[in-house]
Amino acid sequence: MGYSVTVKRKLDRELLRLPPGVKKLLFLLVEDLKADGPYQPAWPNYSPLGSGKYHCHLSHKYVACWIWQKGTIEIEVYYAGSRENAPY
Repeated sequence: MGYSVTVKRKLDRELLRLPPGVKKLLFLLVEDLKADGPYQPAWPNYSPLGSGKYHCHLSHKYVACWIWQKGTIEIEVYYAGSRENAPY
């Protein structure tokens, strides 16, 4: 069973600012989320943030954050950008 992954509409603007290599990593992360769900221990610095929120590093400078409600197959990526501005 796969997961349904959505990317917040607000994130569309942020994607334009990301370097091409980081964008590619974000898309790979989304594919991993679809295939394996919210738990992604293979990604660098992956950790749960509490309340169904998770994050991992896409590079030294960039992170991605997502949310998942237990018992559902829906995951929402709500942030991808610099570590300094990350909402955690």
